[in-house]
Amino acid sequence: MVANVRIILGVFGLVCALGAQTRYDLLLKGGHVIDPKNRIDRVMDVAVSNGKIARVAENIPASAAAKTIDVARLYVTPGLIDLHAHLLIRPHGPTEGVQPDAFSFRSGVTTMVDAGSTGWQEFPEFRDTVIKRAKTRVLALLNIAGAGMLTGKEDDPAELDAEAAARMAKANPDIIVGFKSAHYAGPAWESIDAAVTAGNLTGLPVMVDFGRINEKRNIRTLFLDKLRPGDIYTHCYSGRREELLPGGKLNPAMEAGRKRGIIFDIGHGAGSFYWYVAVPAYAEHFHPDSISTDLHINSMNAGMKDMIHVMSKLLNLGSPLADVIRMWIAAASGSSIPAARNTRAGA
Repeated sequence: MVANVRIILGVFGLVCALGAQTRYDLLLKGGHVIDPKNRIDRVMDVAVSNGKIARVAENIPASAAAKTIDVARLYVTPGLIDLHAHLLIRPHGPTEGVQPDAFSFRSGVTTMVDAGSTGWQEFPEFRDTVIKRAKTRVLALLNIAGAGMLTGKEDDPAELDAEAAARMAKANPDIIVGFKSAHYAGPAWESIDAAVTAGNLTGLPVMVDFGRINEKRNIRTLFLDKLRPGDIYTHCYSGRREELLPGGKLNPAMEAGRKRGIIFDIGHGAGSFYWYVAVPAYAEHFHPDSISTDLHINSMNAGMKDMIHVMSKLLNLGSPLADVIRMWIAAASGSSIPAARNTRAGA
């Protein structure tokens, strides 16, 4: 009888000990969670286990976690996505790239999309030396020019091989999320047409840094005749392609493009965001769909600096914080670049 009591007490003690064990590795307590995808905009606790979100709820007890961090009076968001960055660092050639981990996490960014630094020729080396070594999740828009950016070959029609670009994208579906046409001087549409062809061959979107305009190459034709719904126009407040007309009014082509489903991205850069364009655009309720930095070695020390700084400009233009977070996280909602982060359990 005594032995049976001891066994029962021993089992009871084991059950109590197991019940007292922590359920979570980390608890972020008392922060204001903003998660547009799950329609959360209030003070909540976020519990993490094994590197994934385990629970989002009010008043999760601190005793349930191995470590608790008081984040009261702070905002808690999903990992942010920078849709337009340049991360290729060529050891023996022209380069403007930045090491991704040096700029991502400190600004709340967990995913960066390299926007056309490499074409299909150089992508395998970029993948193996930068993307696979980064702690940041790095995706890529493949430059439709096979040699990539800063090589002097982006205007060479011989470099615009849509089939070769599509083959490289199909061989790397976990990394390549679209194509980029950039800086093309024309005079016609060869770069845009090749990028869209590659997009059609793969079912992937195209981002456009439009380059020079002329009588034939203009944004109205680009938006209404050339691009597809879900394609992305970056540097939307640059003022370099008649986004703003001489009288100070927004070019009607911008609103017409939005109605067709074109995605308008900030792409701040070192000289692609101007208040004289952004302020009139906001006055006409033309807000960007996504926020990106166009991070490179020049923009990081110019007016852009980092993602937090770009965010502050949208706040000053009048966007509510929740909308700015949505622009950050959605990163081209409506295109296939890339899935938005969220605070749902298991994410």
